[in-house]
Formats: sequence, C-alpha cells, structure tokens
Amino acid sequence: MTLEIPEKARLLKKLTEGKFNVPDFLYVPAQNFENNDFEELEVFLERHRESYKILARSANPLEEYYRGGTFDSLQTYADIGGVKYARKRIIKMALTTRSLSVKRQQKFYHAPEIDPEATGIIVMPLIEGTSVMAKMFGDYWEFGYCKNQVGKLQDDPYITQTPHNIYLLEISKKIQDYLGFKCEIEYVIDKEDQIHVVQAKDISGIEMLEQTEAERSVVLDGVRRCRIRRSYRERPIYVIDMRAFYLNIISGCEKLYHGWTDKAWQIADVLAIIEDVENKMEKFALMHQRFGILGLSLKVPEGLYQVANHYLDETPEQQRRLSKALQKNIYTTDYFISEADTLIAKEKVRFNFCSHDAYGIDTVRNPLWSIYWHADRYEEVVKRFKALGFKTGDTIGIDIDKNCRPTVYRI
Repeated sequence: MTLEIPEKARLLKKLTEGKFNVPDFLYVPAQNFENNDFEELEVFLERHRESYKILARSANPLEEYYRGGTFDSLQTYADIGGVKYARKRIIKMALTTRSLSVKRQQKFYHAPEIDPEATGIIVMPLIEGTSVMAKMFGDYWEFGYCKNQVGKLQDDPYITQTPHNIYLLEISKKIQDYLGFKCEIEYVIDKEDQIHVVQAKDISGIEMLEQTEAERSVVLDGVRRCRIRRSYRERPIYVIDMRAFYLNIISGCEKLYHGWTDKAWQIADVLAIIEDVENKMEKFALMHQRFGILGLSLKVPEGLYQVANHYLDETPEQQRRLSKALQKNIYTTDYFISEADTLIAKEKVRFNFCSHDAYGIDTVRNPLWSIYWHADRYEEVVKRFKALGFKTGDTIGIDIDKNCRPTVYRI
C-alpha cells in the first residue's frame, strides 16, 4: 500500500532539500502508532533531549483540504509517551472541539470526509519566538505577526506590508519561486532573529477577490479587527442571551420540583430545554456559511448559575444529570461561537485571536470582527436591541465610520 504523505510534511521535506532553514523534523504516520513502530522517532527524540519539550503538529493526509488551524498542534514532552499523548489529544479535539468546524467545511467548502484515526504527527523542536505568516496578496506581500506572550504586557496580532527584516521578504519570494505555486508560509523568528520556516501551504486554488468597500440601528463604541479593508458587512445573526436561557431552565426546575403545571414534568423535560438550544445552534451553523453572534448575555450570571446547579440538590441524581448537561452546554456554546466571524458583545468580550484567525489565508475575504459597546452602556444597549426586535435569523448590517465607531442595522 502506498503511503500518502500529507502536504505539510511533503512541503517541509521539499524546502529542506532546497536548503531553506527548516527545523529538524520527523513525520510519523498513523501506521507507526498502530504498530508501535517508533524506532525513527526514538532516534529523532534522542537528538533533541535537551529541548525538554517538542512541538507535535497534526498531519492528516486530507488536512490540506481544510482551512489552516482546523486541526491542532500541541507542545509535549520530548519522549514517546509525550508524542502519543499529543496525537491522542489532537484526534480527540478533531472529534469534539473541532467537530462543528469540520462539518461546516464539508458542507460549505466540499471538504472530503476525514478519518481522524489516519492522523499522523510531525514532530520538531519547540522554538520560542514570534510567529509570522507570509503570503502574496494581489501584487504585494503581507506579513502577519503574532508574538508569544511573555510577562504582563500583551501585544495583539498585526499585519504589515513592511516586515521587520527585509530578508523575510526575500526568503518568502524565494520559497514561492522554488515551490512553483502561490503559498502561505509560516515562520518562527527566535530571540536571535533567526528565521525558521515551519510550514508552507498551497493556496493557489483559493480565490482572493480584491477587497472593496437606517433607521433601525444601534450605535456601538468600537471594533477589534486585524484587517482594515472593508467598513461594511452583512450577516445573519444568532442571538445568545444566557440570562434568559438560565431563567428558562430554572423555570423548568420549578415545574419539576413543585408540580405547578398540569403536565407532570420529568428531569428529561428540563434537559430537553438545553438539548433544544444546542440543536438550534448546530442547525444554524450548518445553514449559514458565514454568520454573526449578538451576545446580549454571553456569560451566565453567577447567581443564576448557582441556582440552576443547586435547585435539585434534594434529588442528587437529577441534579447530577442537570449539572453535567449545563457544563457540556458551556463548551458546546464556545465551539459554536468560534465558528462565527462576527461577534457583537459587551466590551472585554472578544474573539481570542490566534495566528490563523488573525491573518490566515481564510481571513483575506472574511476577517474576524469583534464589535463592542462599553460596559457602562450595557443596560441601555441591550434594551435598545430588544426594543428593535433583533432576533436569531435576522440579517444585520454593520457600518464602521471613519472613527471606527460601528452602527448595527436590522435589515
């Protein structure tokens, strides 16, 4: 049987042969994990014992058909057990955390069915430094920087056409010429300013269009984004109001505990409230290729959280089932929110930008926007959204003025 080498490993090998500064790496296919064949891996790890930790990167044969960042990379200990653990975690995340993302890409981008168990691992030394992603956009190169956060000061990712080192531009051109196709190149620049090529991705088949540029509206206070090319977008929205959601659950607990209705409520009826919301989120995510979240209340109020998790304490088995479902719902909601490209919420609630989310190839046409209003306007803004009747399924327009102040319209 011919072993299919993933693009990530294939291009790293080619760049190594081209004498580019690629860190020492080893591709370990899934078959080696199935057969406990770690002879080559042992030799590799022996060369890097002093590193203490290494980077384990996902390498599925069909991964190239998915957008960057769909599958994970993990830091792990520089031993066989550490690599096996990292692979197990990467596969588990593909089946849980990334499951909705995988389904959406299969639906909207016709990505092929993927077998997580076919995932191999690329191991390489862990290099501390700044991550930079480079690609040619139109007739110029752009460079996205994401610094490792050390200490108390935090730097947001940023994009520039002028790299800190002109050699970064020169080497990017050489790599693209050498590979013979348009590519997105990922580097790590260490503390000595040495440039390491850690990944290349073929983006020649991805269309990049040139970016161009009411009465029922809400004026908000600001926007966080890395790409400043468009000042307007339209999105279908899903409204999340955790306060109302938990009040509904508590109401169900009251009906169960006190028997205040003609219908005899069971714990299954309370759990169905949670399951119904989760099903609606997944259905919405699979219906809309791009969508926004309107977060009237994205975090559960502490008081309501405590009430819901203790209301049925006199029937411990019922409370255990309810608390387990509520805990699962927190993660399910997070996975759903991570699929949106537009978040409208109170200040300090924002997308957590990583390198792919901030400036990866998929953000060229659809960058992430975090639209916010100041915390001291919370009651005023939420009241305004409700008065105007913003609801799940509505299409909204967002217009950002020259002072970066957004106005949200219900279309």
